[in-house]
Amino acid sequence: MNKNGLPSRAREKKVGNWVFYISSFFFVSFFIAPLALAPGEIPELSNGRANAFDFATDDGLWSSGNLDSNVTFAWTELDPYTGFIYAFGDLNCHNKPERSIVINDNQMPVCTRDVGIFFGLAVGGFWFSRKGYNRWTVKDTCLSLLPDAWLLNTYQNNRRTMLWLGCGLILCLPLIVDGFTQLLTSYESNNIMRPITGAGFGIGLGVLISASYSARSKFFKSAAQVNLPGGMKFRLVEEE
Repeated sequence: MNKNGLPSRAREKKVGNWVFYISSFFFVSFFIAPLALAPGEIPELSNGRANAFDFATDDGLWSSGNLDSNVTFAWTELDPYTGFIYAFGDLNCHNKPERSIVINDNQMPVCTRDVGIFFGLAVGGFWFSRKGYNRWTVKDTCLSLLPDAWLLNTYQNNRRTMLWLGCGLILCLPLIVDGFTQLLTSYESNNIMRPITGAGFGIGLGVLISASYSARSKFFKSAAQVNLPGGMKFRLVEEE
């Protein structure tokens, strides 16, 4: 019997591993794609936008990133693998050259912050696949990553929400502060700080995604079956 009161944690392993595998694929591909292309095949990308295709074609539809550029780039002209990775970066990242790394004389598909985020996602998924337990709610499933001995006071005093939000804030706050300070002031972050702050955010996001798909009440006969730290039990409030 596992610490959550269930005989198996197969779902938690499966979900965590999927988050780990998918995130790792993209993280590794961000480095492989520029290496797989001929040196200098990817020019300096600028004028890109997040959540939009800007480099799909040389001109016309989805080519706004190539406007006013002496050297154009279109990921639709690449092979399927590198084209897919650069398309993913085009859609999800601003592709600003000063915030990206050049490998093999090719700009990476995403900025260094996104590299850090996907590294963190992989870490979060791997961590959850090894240590995460379904404890009915997403909040308690996230907290299951911590040793029960650390959570005794939290559960005895019902401070679960405070701890859960606090952990999330610790992981996300560095990125929020760094990103918004850069946006609202003359401060410019660097390619050391960006991946570090991105990694913390990614870990939190990886854990949250894993917990969201793993927390399922249907695997318990009742809320009272859930084992919580310190022998605590859930008690559903009945309507009068």
